[in-house]
Formats: sequence, C-alpha cells, structure tokens
Amino acid sequence: MSQIHAMSDDQVASELRKMTAFIRQEALEKAREINLKADEEFAIEKANLVRQETATIDTQYEKKFKTASMSQQITKSTLSNKMRLRLLSARQELLNDLFEQAANKLPDQIADPAKYEGILKDLLLEGMYALNEPKISVQCRAKDVDAVKKAAEAASSEYKEKLKGKEVEVSIDEKDSLPEESAGGVWIYNGTGKIDINNTFEERLKLLETDALPAVRTILFGENQNRKFKD
Repeated sequence: MSQIHAMSDDQVASELRKMTAFIRQEALEKAREINLKADEEFAIEKANLVRQETATIDTQYEKKFKTASMSQQITKSTLSNKMRLRLLSARQELLNDLFEQAANKLPDQIADPAKYEGILKDLLLEGMYALNEPKISVQCRAKDVDAVKKAAEAASSEYKEKLKGKEVEVSIDEKDSLPEESAGGVWIYNGTGKIDINNTFEERLKLLETDALPAVRTILFGENQNRKFKD
C-alpha cells in the first residue's frame, strides 16, 4: 500500500493502461481462438452436412435413374415389338400377295396345250416313281381327259425307258373327275386306291408356299432362315 501511495497519478494511469491493454490483448487472443475453433467446427459440420446431402442426392438420383432407365427400356421394348409386328405383318401381306398372284397365273399354264401336256406328263411321271406300282389310276378334270391320256402315254414310255423296261398301266377315272373349277393337274392313286398323290395345281402351289417359303424370304428380305428374326 505504501508503494501505491508512493506512485504518482501519472504512474497509476500508466499502469492502468498497461493492465487494460493486457486484458484487451488477452480478450482479443481468446476471441480469435474462439473464432478459429468455431470456424473449424463449422467447416467440419458443413463438410458432414455436404457429404450427407450429397449421399442423399446420389441415392435419389440413382433411384430416379434406374426408374427412368427401366421405363426407357420398357418403352423401347414396346416400340420394338410394335415395329416387329408391323414388319412381320407387312412381310406376310407381301408373301400372301405374291402367292395370290401365282395362283392367278395358274390358268396361264393350261393356255398352251403342248405346254400343259408337258406339265401333266411330269406330274404323272413323278407319281409313277413315287408309287412304283404296275397299275395306277388318275383323276383329272373332264375337259383334260384327252390331254391326260396323251401325257400318260408319254410318261409311261419314259418310265419304261428309265427303269429298264419296267411298265406301268395308267387308267383314267372318268366317272369321278376333279371339279371343273380346279386349276388343273392330276390326282394319282395306286392300284388299290389306298395310296394317293395330290398333284393338282392348287396342291402344288400349297407345297410351294411351304417348301419354298424360306428361299422366297431370303430372296425378298435377305433373311437368314437359320436364325430367329431379330428387330
């Protein structure tokens, strides 16, 4: 106390200023430390929040992406199936039209008698080879009887020549003829009538539609018939 009383007013004011400056400096440093700690904690919390929100957004985006991708695949598959069905339908229509045109041209095959007799001969000869019997009977349209008789003579002669003298007797069934609306051709039976070969023009066209269809598709559409059609 004696020392304080011994200090002058200027000395006391100077000491107070030093103490005030010290306290202020301490306070500033403490405030700076608090601010740094707060900034650090804020940065850490902010980073955690950003990571959490980013993860949430990523999860939501992934779900939405998967949903959109699945929806896109379903839409694409639906459109692909529709286009495939339309394409198949258009191709089938083209094939139907093609064979319909072929059917319409069948009458042209009998317009030339000589050409028609040649066709009948080949149809009969095919039946002779297939049945391989000494006697066969043939059905035809009533108006084709004469042409079939001539064709049968030629076919029998060629059959005998090709098979080293083996003969076949051909009888024309004039009582049970093919319908007049038939396009032509013959229906061949073996001697007992239990085995028959339908060599009418209509039946041959049906066989052509079945047997030649893969080749026709390849020619028209360039398809490989050994693989399934793909969109």
